[in-house]
Amino acid sequence: MSLARRREARKTMILRQFLHTDPVGVSYLFGCGGKAAAAVVDPAGDIEFYLRAAEDAGMRIHFVVDTHVHADHLSVGRALAEAAGAAYVLGAEAYVAFPFKGMRDGEALSLGNVAATVLHTPGHTPEHICILVSDRRRADEPWFVLTGHTLMVGDLGRTELAVSAEQGAKDLFHSAGRLKALPDHVEVLPGAYAGSVCGRRLSGKPWSTIGFEKRHNEALRIEDEAAFIRFMLAEIPPAPPEAAALRAANSALAAAAA
Repeated sequence: MSLARRREARKTMILRQFLHTDPVGVSYLFGCGGKAAAAVVDPAGDIEFYLRAAEDAGMRIHFVVDTHVHADHLSVGRALAEAAGAAYVLGAEAYVAFPFKGMRDGEALSLGNVAATVLHTPGHTPEHICILVSDRRRADEPWFVLTGHTLMVGDLGRTELAVSAEQGAKDLFHSAGRLKALPDHVEVLPGAYAGSVCGRRLSGKPWSTIGFEKRHNEALRIEDEAAFIRFMLAEIPPAPPEAAALRAANSALAAAAA
C-alpha cells in the first residue's frame, strides 16, 4: 500500500479485536483515525501489547474502559491508562477504592468522528456498561455495540458473581430488553467467547448481530420476566473459586480493607 493510501486509511474508523485464551476473553481498540483518538476496552495481559497496537494504528489512547469490575481475570485497565496518559473509565455505579472517570447512561466518550455512547446494562454486575458505537463519517446510526459480559454470542452473562443470582437476573432482563431494541443490523462485539466462565452456551465465533441473537440466542428470546429469571437461575455453573478475590482485587477493596 502506498504512503498516500495508508494515510487515507488512517482517517477512517479503526477497530481491532483481540482474543485471549488464558483466561478466555476479548478486548478491543477502536476510535477515530482522522483525529488519532482511540479507546481500549477490557484489556488483559501485557499493557505493552495495547500501546504497540495503538502506535501501529497511528492512534493515541484517550480512554481505557473496563465494562465492569471483572471476576475472571486481573484487570490491567488502570495500569494501561496510566502508561498511556488516558482516563480510566468504569460505569458510574462502580464500587471501587480508587479514582476513575465514571460514565452514566447516555454519556459519550469524545473520539472525534466516532460516537461512543455508554449504556448502563446491569445484570452480570450492577455497574456493567456497554458502548454503542457509530462512525459519523458514514452514518449517524449505530454500527456496533461492545457488550462486555452482558450479551455474548449464544448466551447472556451469568448473574450471581456480584449480587444474588435472582436480583442480577431481574436487572439483566431489562438490560437485555434495551439491547434487543437496537436495530437488527448492529454488530455485537462481546467480551467473551466459548471457554469463558462468564456464560453457559457461548459460541466460538466472537461476533454476531442483534438480529441474529434475537432469533437464535435462547436467553435473549425470552419475553416474559418470570420465565427469564427461571431460565437464568437454572444450570448456573459453579462459580470460579477465585472470582470473589479477583473482584476484590480489581476494585482495590481488598487492599483498602487490609
